[in-house]
Amino acid sequence: MLSPKQLDQFKTDGYTVIENVLSPEHLAQMKTRAAGIVNEWKEDADNPIFTTKDNNRSNNNYFLNSAENISCFYEEEAFDANGEFVQKREDCINKIGHALHELDLTFQTISHLPLLGEIAKDLGLEQPELRQSMYIFKQPRIGGVVNWHQDATFFYSDPISVITFWFAIEDATLENGCLWVEPKGHLGPLRERFNRDDNITTMDALDDTPWPTESGVPLEVKAGTLVCFHGKLPHYSAPNRSEKSRQAYTLHVTDGRCHYAESNWLQTKTLPLRGFDIID
Repeated sequence: MLSPKQLDQFKTDGYTVIENVLSPEHLAQMKTRAAGIVNEWKEDADNPIFTTKDNNRSNNNYFLNSAENISCFYEEEAFDANGEFVQKREDCINKIGHALHELDLTFQTISHLPLLGEIAKDLGLEQPELRQSMYIFKQPRIGGVVNWHQDATFFYSDPISVITFWFAIEDATLENGCLWVEPKGHLGPLRERFNRDDNITTMDALDDTPWPTESGVPLEVKAGTLVCFHGKLPHYSAPNRSEKSRQAYTLHVTDGRCHYAESNWLQTKTLPLRGFDIID
């Protein structure tokens, strides 16, 4: 499936870009269903906000329980000083997570496409296991920054195996907060681990290597494009102050041959843990 050039880019730079993986029909289905989930969502927590400025989720049952639920989170700037929405409610949602790939039929079907299994195998995932899914809105005007980080921080295994599948649902540009990566950054150390003990979470420092400042490169891609990147690849996205959203969908996939840490915040307890198989 992947060309030698794409495979070499993944090995050398820690990421690869694959165009036209999702069809216009797939994109329309996902956007429609995501809007439907937001419309149907009944809040069961006080203004659940997602931010990467503070990763302390201790005793945040709404977040911790979202591991095997479909939960909505607001943008950090969704509310004004009086606690009122700054724009329409549906335009204040940061993301939906974290089990769309198993609990929603539309996302389940697309998440398990055989084509994705071929890509996973090419990238070295012999026993792919889908751990998490997120639908990210990156809303116009208030879309929040996602600070530099490495996904193996949150999905640690021995050896490290997590690969992120990042799908552009809409065109991603510099204007609306596209993804940035540090080429070859996956060859460096893992800087942090996000650990959980019951309802207490900690972000534990492992290495003081600084995050990239001038070495990052933007990935401006068209809707339907898939970006795959290594779990140690540093990446981030800037705030979106434009009038256009930058919707994306992500899957975090580990290899079942590797030991998935019991201290990771997200554990599969009730849902099936499987790869990219054909759904009957």
